[in-house]
Amino acid sequence: MEPRRDGQVPAGRARGPPSSPRTFPRGRLRPRTDLARTGFFSPGSVKNPSPNGLSSALHIPIAHSRAGRGVMAPVSLPGLVPCAPRPCRPVSRGAFPIALRIWLSSAGVAATEVARMLRENPDATDVRIYGTNISRHAPALSVCDVSEVEPHRVSNAAYAEFALDFCRRHAIDVLIPPRRLDALAPYADAFAALGTKLMCSPAPAVSVLTSKSGTYEAARAIGVPVPPWWIVSDGDALRAAAREIADEGGTACIKPAGEFSAFGFRILDDTPLRITDLLAPARPVASLGAVADALNRAVDQGERVPEFIVMPYLDDPEVSIDCLSAPGGAMVTCVARSKDGRYRHLLDAPALTDIARRLVSHFRLAYLSNVQLRHWRGRPMLLEANPRASAGIFQTAFAGVNLPWAAVRLLLTGDPGRLEPPRLGGRVAVTETVMALTPAQPPVKQLAQPPLQQLAQPPVHALAQPPAQSLAPPVSAGA
Repeated sequence: MEPRRDGQVPAGRARGPPSSPRTFPRGRLRPRTDLARTGFFSPGSVKNPSPNGLSSALHIPIAHSRAGRGVMAPVSLPGLVPCAPRPCRPVSRGAFPIALRIWLSSAGVAATEVARMLRENPDATDVRIYGTNISRHAPALSVCDVSEVEPHRVSNAAYAEFALDFCRRHAIDVLIPPRRLDALAPYADAFAALGTKLMCSPAPAVSVLTSKSGTYEAARAIGVPVPPWWIVSDGDALRAAAREIADEGGTACIKPAGEFSAFGFRILDDTPLRITDLLAPARPVASLGAVADALNRAVDQGERVPEFIVMPYLDDPEVSIDCLSAPGGAMVTCVARSKDGRYRHLLDAPALTDIARRLVSHFRLAYLSNVQLRHWRGRPMLLEANPRASAGIFQTAFAGVNLPWAAVRLLLTGDPGRLEPPRLGGRVAVTETVMALTPAQPPVKQLAQPPLQQLAQPPVHALAQPPAQSLAPPVSAGA
């Protein structure tokens, strides 16, 4: 997708002088205050002992804007006059930053685990996590060292301008975007001019894969099995597509045809509800008539109606394949996991991973990507191919691989590091957890209420009390 010519991203601005290095204990979050650019070790690389006792040298080459020329190279985009370069601290080529600055944009809940995997990397490299979300209350921002609010519902050009400015202000080394790739991919060179490596596949691949219809057409052309599908934007076309699916014995489903993740997905089912349906977990079901009427009503009122894709609701199991590949589409490793409620099975399924391998190679996907499969009449079918990491990529850690860090190494050095073959065949469960967003305040001392004082005592003291005092009756325990 070509970027808009109006509202282009402004020329770059040099970073300010670096501040003194700050060090923090490993494994602990750093203060959520933005520092100026950290100091550097110079020259060469830094050798860090890996957890397995092997010496591991991670050599991070600094981009040309940090290459010791004494100036910061400006961003140059078509039709714009670049700013004059400004002086910055000379740095020897090949210098290694004290803390690698990684920006997780559009940070969702899963980013909390990705941040942990990046910090606990096998090279023992110090990592500083930057995070943005459209909501300042997003839980993922609480685990970031620096966080900001990012713009919501803006044009691609406006979002790219925000991203370039964020990287410029914070001296970001690596940007890992899970969304808005179509806005960022065309500006990979502009990010590089700032010294930021953009973890993203080529813009042409992103443009095709952002469209589900385009994805299916391209996949079918190379022999990857895809389900029948229809593109609709009004109620009449929706009813016609659903009728064809029903004639083949299937149940229709609908979802937006663009980059909306799982948002907007509905199973179209007019079957009358039963008591068992009301007692079972809720499903994303909508009436065909209600959805068709909503589309027609939007058209009549002059609203912009995006394209929707209609297809048969495919059978379980759903298989998600997380891929790590080199630029050009050469697969480095991948982990397939099937979904069964809260359980995930780490699959040893060459026939399924071969589908992912063909797609990654064809689209020349780089770094992290994800392929999702379901089944139709007993055959695996392509559900989605995404040029980004999946939300559940952290689950691959149970296969013994750290894909987010391997992708960062691959992006910066061309080498993913030592990767053992994934441990497959296991079964894991997705469970809920809680995290403190603000420190809990100590309870107020109330001498007039001894029971509250007793409850506020540390657990070790409660266990040390006599049984008659430490065990409360059932009614009190539930109060």
